[in-house]
Amino acid sequence: MSNRIKVALYSRVSTTHGQDPELQLRELRDYAASRGWQVVQEYTDLGVSGSKNSRPALNQLMADAGRRKFDGVLVWKLDRFGRSLRHLVNALAEFEALGIAFISIRDNLDLTTPAGRLMFQVIGAMAEFERSLIQERVKAGLRNARAKGKRLGRPRVPVDEIRVLALRASGMPWRAIAKEMGVGMGTVRRIVIRRAKIPCGAISEPDQEALRA
Repeated sequence: MSNRIKVALYSRVSTTHGQDPELQLRELRDYAASRGWQVVQEYTDLGVSGSKNSRPALNQLMADAGRRKFDGVLVWKLDRFGRSLRHLVNALAEFEALGIAFISIRDNLDLTTPAGRLMFQVIGAMAEFERSLIQERVKAGLRNARAKGKRLGRPRVPVDEIRVLALRASGMPWRAIAKEMGVGMGTVRRIVIRRAKIPCGAISEPDQEALRA
């Protein structure tokens, strides 16, 4: 990175009681000054938990990154920036695609260096491993539930089938019946076909078209 690079600073504290983002920002400003970089904007989330999906300042930073308002992003530590390992990898990949440098000064992570890019690959591999573990745990849980005879998915909604037949016999459209009964159109159609035992040829052409839809 050359001199007069424009950088953005990001800081976050999870509570405003006893935590001051100025501690992070002071070090970030000093680091930028030591490299001869220009700080164009500071983004700070106050009283925001690290696990929260929505952080106003971070969201704004990512939007401004897409507009190329700066050439690099400086953070104090990775845990101040990333919501999760997956979020961190996705954000860093986005910065890389935009040509924006990322530096975490306390972690000695500088993606502009070969060592930093290697660390990014390691972080990405860890995120993929974490994703695989989560998927396997979910699959194992589903297998265990099936083995115990548990029904998976949404519970069935009891439907007054006689009412469905009566509404259909009155000429009410499939969609209207479904809305009236609080079920899907597919459920309504299956009830009419099963309970009324209407041969397909006896169904009106519009109804046949609806059943095929």
